[in-house]
Amino acid sequence: MVVDELGELTDETVDRLFHALADATRRDILRRCVRGELSVSRLAEAYPMSFAAVQKHVAVLERAGLVSKQRSGREQLVRTDPDAVGRARQALDELESAWRGRVGRMARLLAEDPGGGEPEAPGTDENDTPEGPER
Repeated sequence: MVVDELGELTDETVDRLFHALADATRRDILRRCVRGELSVSRLAEAYPMSFAAVQKHVAVLERAGLVSKQRSGREQLVRTDPDAVGRARQALDELESAWRGRVGRMARLLAEDPGGGEPEAPGTDENDTPEGPER
């Protein structure tokens, strides 16, 4: 998992996290592995797809840091990283904070604008008609 020296998630890490979580099968694999480690072959039994396809899903989750694999004899056991959800939450919290800051700045700018920020519409001046100013 790539985290910068301040402990913040990098854009690349966030992209991997949300790419991995965007797929329903990968989210289901993650939920199953939260309950306890499972072998890739055991996971493959639960899905109407090939063993290789399940392996690829697990690899995407692993690259995102959401699961880890450990070899046990002939099988690879998949377990969820206990901090995985925390990293996704951290990424969402950072996005929320950025957007709340932007909305707050816009609200302050609008509050400071004595005219309310609305330009005067054409035809509202008492000398104007819908066709333009009287001459």
